[in-house]
Amino acid sequence: MADTVDLPPADGLDRALRHATPAEVITAAVKAVGREQLAVVSSFGTESAALLKVVADVDAAIPVIFLDTGWLFEETLAYRDTLIAALGLRDVRSIKPLDATLLHEDPDRELWFSDPDACCRIRKVEPLQRALAPFGGWINGRKRFQGGARAAIPVVEEDGGRLKFNPFANISREAVEAIYVQANLPPHPLKASGYLSVGCMPCTSRTSPDEDMRAGRWRGRPKTECGIHTVKTS
Repeated sequence: MADTVDLPPADGLDRALRHATPAEVITAAVKAVGREQLAVVSSFGTESAALLKVVADVDAAIPVIFLDTGWLFEETLAYRDTLIAALGLRDVRSIKPLDATLLHEDPDRELWFSDPDACCRIRKVEPLQRALAPFGGWINGRKRFQGGARAAIPVVEEDGGRLKFNPFANISREAVEAIYVQANLPPHPLKASGYLSVGCMPCTSRTSPDEDMRAGRWRGRPKTECGIHTVKTS
């Protein structure tokens, strides 16, 4: 991270933006961090288009970091390209894990089964740390209604010397759906097949209507997060 960035306190920003709209939070993030020091991190998953639409309306040139883990569905990669064109996103950066790391730690591509935390570390956490190195703040799409560790997230938090903005923290599921309808946003191709939350292929399964929307992630394991939101990015 550039050491010229003079960031305001996260707790003060959180208090000021506690009841702000997503667009107001993103606008405040640009002002607080600086246009050249802010990035968006998106999985281009089943709810990603709503956040990306709001971001594009504020400034379509804000860099968007996309973690191409090597295990993504082809439908997700195609959806990324669809949304880039539909929203006019001008700086989407697809970040991949290092080949040397994969060769050393996951040569047989079986780490997702034997140690999913380690798999997420080398395919998501470490690549994101590299990608965020030049930035003083980042935006993501977590929401409190997703439950689990996300149920009490603030709007703004400190993250390893950076500011982390959660502009959709207090938005409702209905409000997210309304953004899709109002903007005529295309859905993720897998959503109609029962994939309500989409990550890497080996660790994503369909979700029944009576389950939490993230129940299909790492099904049958105690794991509920990949690590990018539980490990500091410094």
